[in-house]
Amino acid sequence: MATTELTRENFEDVLAGGDMILIDFWAGWCGPCRFFAPVYERVSEKHADIVFGKVDTEAQQELAGAFQISSIPTLVIIRDRVVLYAQPGALREPELERLIEEARAVDMDDVRRRAAEHQHSA
Repeated sequence: MATTELTRENFEDVLAGGDMILIDFWAGWCGPCRFFAPVYERVSEKHADIVFGKVDTEAQQELAGAFQISSIPTLVIIRDRVVLYAQPGALREPELERLIEEARAVDMDDVRRRAAEHQHSA
């Protein structure tokens, strides 16, 4: 699957339509972003069941702000509307594949249970 350009206008629809979403926050002037872009694109072709989105932080400052992006590239992994991973830095293909497999392996029922327990204790 090719990557999808995420904007403020389509973000909610894309989020609602995918169980797992990877988001690459980038900018055209960013060297590490240009290094990471072809890696991200290649990996997206291998995982048709995952939505791979890209957010141009220059054009979509509101989205970047909502995710508190302070360094790019930043990769965010969301599963069932829960952020599982959000870290800056360009990854190599094996690292990105490993992250995807780790995100797939997360027990989301356990994540929701822990979140509920945390809310009750707060």
